[in-house]
Amino acid sequence: MRDLRERIKGSMPALITPFKNGTVDEAAYRRLISWQIAEGSHGLVPAGTTGESATLSHEEHNRVIELCVDEAKGRVPVIAGTGSNSTVEAIALTKHAKEAGADAALSVAPYYNRPTQEGLYRHFAAIADAVAIPIVVYNVPGRCAVDISDETMARLSRVANIIGVKDATANLARPSRERLACADGFRLISGEDGTALGYMAHGGHGCISVTANVAPRLCAEFQDACMRGAFEAALAIQDRLMPLHDAMFCEASPAPAKFAASLLGMSSDEVRLPLVAATEPARARIREAMVFAGLIKA
Repeated sequence: MRDLRERIKGSMPALITPFKNGTVDEAAYRRLISWQIAEGSHGLVPAGTTGESATLSHEEHNRVIELCVDEAKGRVPVIAGTGSNSTVEAIALTKHAKEAGADAALSVAPYYNRPTQEGLYRHFAAIADAVAIPIVVYNVPGRCAVDISDETMARLSRVANIIGVKDATANLARPSRERLACADGFRLISGEDGTALGYMAHGGHGCISVTANVAPRLCAEFQDACMRGAFEAALAIQDRLMPLHDAMFCEASPAPAKFAASLLGMSSDEVRLPLVAATEPARARIREAMVFAGLIKA
């Protein structure tokens, strides 16, 4: 498991799920995955928030993970999104990810329920006890209405197969506090592109990225620079990408990422209700950011 922990690093796109006429576009998804690997992405994260997991049926959710594992062919780690606000459902999704051959599972904090810290601990511990797969805990208070405290994270880090956190709090004190409090080897992964530079300087190991869907090579080069301590080089890439980081959330995600992917011919811009496609003002902003980053021509 230690070897896998060390492979969970760098730029790992939270993959969009391409749709075509209301169904998963499997051919486009495979192309996207192969392109990501060719462009230098260090790992892949299917069926997460950016993959519109909330609107996928269980069958689609499972299929998306199977496709990713099959297309990746072990070249990079696959960290499958398997979270739920029902512990029983999260266990079932995680069991499938293991059976499908995923290297690890990404399990989001239970949303809507608003459990206590003890409830959060027991939720993740129950998943870890039920499924022998490495688990990355996903802390995103802005979506879940609950924040996994540093103290709870430290407890979770001592559960044998809970190996890291995806931290989307954008609180740059968190990685230092958790690095000091958590078990040795616990992986600290940013879940927020705009603050990933600071997160890495605080001892982070990588970023599960939205922007990497459309700028995989730049995001990988940024992470490579951070991992070797070349923060001046990383800052130069950050400056190129910052308008795009912001544009990816100018409207409800992943609509901006899907429009950006459509400009590259990687996917349609189709999303599922209650999400809607990016508006014209958003599209103009996304195009401008992609031109600024050098991804498309004006």
